[in-house]
Amino acid sequence: MELTRLTLSEAIHLIRHKWLSPLELTQAYLERIERLNPSLNCFITITPELALEQARRAEQALVKSGAEFGSLQGIPMALKDLFDTAGILTTAGSSFFAQRVPDQDAEVVTRIRQAGAILLGKLNMHEIALGVTNVNPHYGPCRNPWDTQRVSGGSSGGSAVALAAGLCLGSLGSDSGGSIRIPASLCGVVGLKPTYGRVSLRGVVPLSWHTDHVGPLALTVMDAAILLSVIAGYDPDDPSSLQVPVDDYLTHIQDGVRDWRIALASDAYFDEVDVEVKTAIVAATQTFAELGAQVEPAAFPGARRAAQANGLMVTSDAAAFHRERLESQPRGFGADVLQRLRFGAAYTSTEYIQARRSQTILRRQYEQFFEQYDLLLTPATPVAAPLIEGPDAVEQARLLTRYTAPFNLTGLPALSLPCGFTRQGLPIGLQLVARPWAEATLLRAAQAYEQATAWHTRIPEA
Repeated sequence: MELTRLTLSEAIHLIRHKWLSPLELTQAYLERIERLNPSLNCFITITPELALEQARRAEQALVKSGAEFGSLQGIPMALKDLFDTAGILTTAGSSFFAQRVPDQDAEVVTRIRQAGAILLGKLNMHEIALGVTNVNPHYGPCRNPWDTQRVSGGSSGGSAVALAAGLCLGSLGSDSGGSIRIPASLCGVVGLKPTYGRVSLRGVVPLSWHTDHVGPLALTVMDAAILLSVIAGYDPDDPSSLQVPVDDYLTHIQDGVRDWRIALASDAYFDEVDVEVKTAIVAATQTFAELGAQVEPAAFPGARRAAQANGLMVTSDAAAFHRERLESQPRGFGADVLQRLRFGAAYTSTEYIQARRSQTILRRQYEQFFEQYDLLLTPATPVAAPLIEGPDAVEQARLLTRYTAPFNLTGLPALSLPCGFTRQGLPIGLQLVARPWAEATLLRAAQAYEQATAWHTRIPEA
């Protein structure tokens, strides 16, 4: 049994039955990180001493009579480097925060710690989360494990790479325009952006107060469901958190999609896609039909308008948060991030207000769309992973966020999972979208598709 190729749910089962040592598992991951991280560059900070100490405590709890076990007891994880971790460097991928050590954990970090997770380290990301290539000028590019000459996607690129390469069992990322789903798509893992307000943002370095989301990245849909179960829920100290009951994400996850009505996004906006990606998406719709769902093409309202408004709001919010740094030390930012911050700072209040109005209108239109359909299918990204060298990072952001950004603006839950590979052996991602607060629906549909296919079983060569 290769320990670093277990899924999170498999490792939980083995640890609970005392067939697997958390210490042995953690040591295996640390050894693999030491071997592979120099070529992949997915970690900014590695915490071996902390991880081994947490693993020893987890091991002691397993043998202690009457000890309570958390749902992630003994599970080695790694976090995108914008989640505050008490006593551990948290850089947000920025030169400005290169020495920043918080004194408190982010709320989601508290929750996974209480569940018994082990922290292997903090993961590389696109600078301040404002970009989707993860070519970071301060900490180096994060490289795609399927082809190290290609981008990982971002801004949660380190999370997707670490999972795909077998360097952790689960991760948390943030998503303001696609930053969980894009790297999940390009690296061939599962990435879930929950409904806005479902997961606390407290203690997460902000990019955009109005479009930021926190969610899990994992090797399988079941693993993502387990992680979401830990981090979801109301946080009274987070003004963006909403007090909506949290569903049981696991009990009905195997129940399938028979008799569901599913829409395939089919209009001029969603048809601008690479031919290999389109072929994979069409095949995925056939799989859903074989699973008993009624799948039909449908025009999806206002996606272009939503993506444009989201881009305006993200860059404007980011320029507001980084205003003093932007004015006094602009050279502290990488070239692509500085360009986008200056775009954001140049928008007028009228343009921003119009974007917020579009947000309100489109949210209602999307809710009405999901009165007719249980699920929407789209490509996660219109292309597979681009090369690191050559493409312009700002243009890549416009391209790669094309199908993800509309659902940040409107706050809908959306998930990317593998649905094929290109002739060059690069992963292709399928995006599933559901009505607000319907994460259980999303996970159930994703689980049905994943179990009917074998794409999730393919792994890059070590």
